Amino acid sequence: MEITDSIHEYVHQKIEKAVNHFQSLTTEVDVHLSVARNPRINPKQTAEVTIYANGTVVRAEESSENLYASIDLVADKIARQLRKYKEKRQAQIHAPVKTTEVVSEQPVEADLTKDRTPELPSEVVRTKYFAMPPMTLEEALEQLELVDHDFYMFRNLETGEINVIYERNHGGYGVIQPRNNNGHVNGKFAQIAHEKRTVETHHAQS
Repeated sequence: MEITDSIHEYVHQKIEKAVNHFQSLTTEVDVHLSVARNPRINPKQTAEVTIYANGTVVRAEESSENLYASIDLVADKIARQLRKYKEKRQAQIHAPVKTTEVVSEQPVEADLTKDRTPELPSEVVRTKYFAMPPMTLEEALEQLELVDHDFYMFRNLETGEINVIYERNHGGYGVIQPRNNNGHVNGKFAQIAHEKRTVETHHAQS
């Protein structure tokens, strides 16, 4: 879409105000504006903000019928996300990660696709590249809450493998881990109990 001078100035004004109190934390700010070409998609005007803060990615996205309204909404959301990140960083309170028995396995596809009607594009329209430093399951959960997505891919600190943590439709969070050729799972089964939230672990055949 064409970015006019007025839109550019409005984005600069709103986002600068949103991140003004968190400048000591942020290293880079990326703003992406888009208009959906598919007439079935409503609302159509989307504003997305990605902030890189000391190795952490903080992201927010909002859509509405009006681009200026979307910018207002995303500016408010990113400010809340940054405030949450700053408070957690200052408090440095981490819930303990407990090892436990593996929960009964359920089909991962049921959680990922239930009540969702995916509309895949005919071609890849955007590719993102991110650094993937190793982290614990608890740290991945904190990242999930900051990126404004329903899933987060990370490198497991314990196993060195790629895992995916995601929001389950019926509450809580799930983790997808690769299973080795012997049918065993690398590393420990983990479950987080933090503010009445739980993480269940599922395994994908590698």
